[in-house]
Amino acid sequence: MSEESTPQSEQPGEWRRRSRSFGEVAETYDAARLAYPDQLVDDVLAFADLRGAPALKVGAGTGKAALAFAARGVPLTCIEPDPRMAELLKRKCAGAPVTVVAGEFETWQPDRRYGLLYSAQAWHWIAPELRWARAREALERGGAIALFWTDWYVKDTALRAELIAAHERQHFAERFPDEFVGSRTDGPDSWVLQELAAEDGFVDVEERTYNSEHEHSTGGFVDLLSSHSAYRIMPAGTREALFAEVTPLVERRGGRVGLGATTRLFLARTGG
Repeated sequence: MSEESTPQSEQPGEWRRRSRSFGEVAETYDAARLAYPDQLVDDVLAFADLRGAPALKVGAGTGKAALAFAARGVPLTCIEPDPRMAELLKRKCAGAPVTVVAGEFETWQPDRRYGLLYSAQAWHWIAPELRWARAREALERGGAIALFWTDWYVKDTALRAELIAAHERQHFAERFPDEFVGSRTDGPDSWVLQELAAEDGFVDVEERTYNSEHEHSTGGFVDLLSSHSAYRIMPAGTREALFAEVTPLVERRGGRVGLGATTRLFLARTGG
């Protein structure tokens, strides 16, 4: 399951509601979302070759990716549109070389250029008519852009089938067919390469893939689901009914859920 394939052809009101739904469960989001591979962070920094230049994190959330870069000594400016997420990020980054700005990237005015702009699980929420131009404006010449998302699936095929059936009973798949829990998707992020290819000013485009495995408790798995926008905008009663079905399914298998995850990274530089 991933959110980077969220269609921006949705009704504008619903799309915006989804993009701003995470702050409702900021603490849950922070605890439940999957960590990003250390190798990915190393690869991004090697590609960017910052040499002391600061980085810009767009859609910073609660810092799942921000802290990994700050821990390597990279000075960061983090842009986060939801004030609840931004406040939690400020608390987590206290003492680190991180500046948190609560606002929208589309209207934010940088006072300098950055050596790296990166975004984790968030670039699809940036207005498509503005995102690439705004990225070029924020980056110095030759600056790097790194965009990445994690797509996960339930490894136990029998449990996955039962979860799918539970979601179908609640009509989840009818409304969100591209984000159906338990379904492993292949290459839903091809729009990134298509848009980069159509944009002037980006060179050295690369895609890299990282595989990892994770395990969640019953409660942790339900929290992971709850942190995704498709679940956040469900009517509360429907969401509660769905989770009431999910919980015993996991409990009957020892209360643990194994997840396979694929993180896709897209890299490019601004051209001369």
